[in-house]
Amino acid sequence: MKIVFLNRYFFPDHSATSQILSDLAFHLADAGFEVHVIASRQRYDDPGAMLARREIVRGVTAHRVWTATFGRGNLLGRALDYLTFYPSAAFRLAMLASKGDVVVAKTDPPLLSIAAWPVARLKGARLVNWLHDLFPEVAAALRVRGFAGVFADMLMWMRDRSLKAAACNVVLGDRMSMRLQSRGVPAEKIRVIENWADGSAIRPVPASKNPLRREWGLEGRFIVGYSGNMGRVHEFDTLLDAMERLRDLAGLEFLFIGSGNQRDWLEEEARRRAISNLRFRPYQRRERLAESLSVPDVHLVSLRAEMEGLVVPSKFYGIAAAGRPIVFVGARDGEIAQKVARFECGIAVEQGDANGLAEAIARFARDRILRERLGRNARAAFESRWDKRIACAAWRELLEAVVRGSR
Repeated sequence: MKIVFLNRYFFPDHSATSQILSDLAFHLADAGFEVHVIASRQRYDDPGAMLARREIVRGVTAHRVWTATFGRGNLLGRALDYLTFYPSAAFRLAMLASKGDVVVAKTDPPLLSIAAWPVARLKGARLVNWLHDLFPEVAAALRVRGFAGVFADMLMWMRDRSLKAAACNVVLGDRMSMRLQSRGVPAEKIRVIENWADGSAIRPVPASKNPLRREWGLEGRFIVGYSGNMGRVHEFDTLLDAMERLRDLAGLEFLFIGSGNQRDWLEEEARRRAISNLRFRPYQRRERLAESLSVPDVHLVSLRAEMEGLVVPSKFYGIAAAGRPIVFVGARDGEIAQKVARFECGIAVEQGDANGLAEAIARFARDRILRERLGRNARAAFESRWDKRIACAAWRELLEAVVRGSR
């Protein structure tokens, strides 16, 4: 059986969708499947990278197609990168897929299922959509110009057709599942498989043994961290307001690791507000994730309330693997907030409640026992639910069922 994945990024790229895809592709190849990935030649933060057009990596054949290379700096350039990926990927898929194969289309670029569905149908392959977000709903919620009215309705209709025609649609949470069902996608064609992290590679690293703490001059400090994408779906106003309220908390340091289209704004806003205890670091190599995720004593995760059911922050799983408590900022009844409450691994704060966020951070700063207890809870929940081995086993079971034609 041949499995063909479609996603704009693949190993060695460090973006979240690339890392998750790479984990699954390598697992399936190790299990004896014939695995192919159709991706671009770009990296997430380097559009001009020009990775090899074709190579075999750990048993997975990567086919990297031509796209425009404007990068993520502005919406127009990103749109052109997307628009050139669709036909390039569809053409390569038509050359590669054959009857009985399984095509797994992710959501970078958005609406990739629309391009994959007719090709899979033409070639007699089975389509599985792996939905990391729901588009164009995300664009509409962010009020991106042009994604409203008749145009958005047409895109949604085309997207829905491709989902209903698929053998299965994998979503990241129950709320996303409910959103699809409300659009008429049958429940039996939806499967929830959450994202994950590699628990053998990401483990808690004590502060006293963490070389990054020394390298970054953070020894003896209480660190509140944010790790990953600083994108439009994340909410930072509440955090900035809380940081202003915590100016006088001795020993407190905020550490942001990663990038995204809100990073420049965050740096400028911190300067404008004279927030001096905020540091930024770039994405860290994957082999140093255990160290970088263990630098903070507490991690922040944020999501705009209107994004619930459309996006699930993948950073949550790596934080849980590192055994660190989570402070979630967003909807108190949202997907991540419910996990935080159910597994007692952090505190959820409503979006806009800067006082509540400041109090939660201050509480963690003065209560080491609480931090350690909630961190242990996070790691225990991770080992039982969100480890890579569990998710990959669920994916393998699903793909084998798709090949058999069962739901």
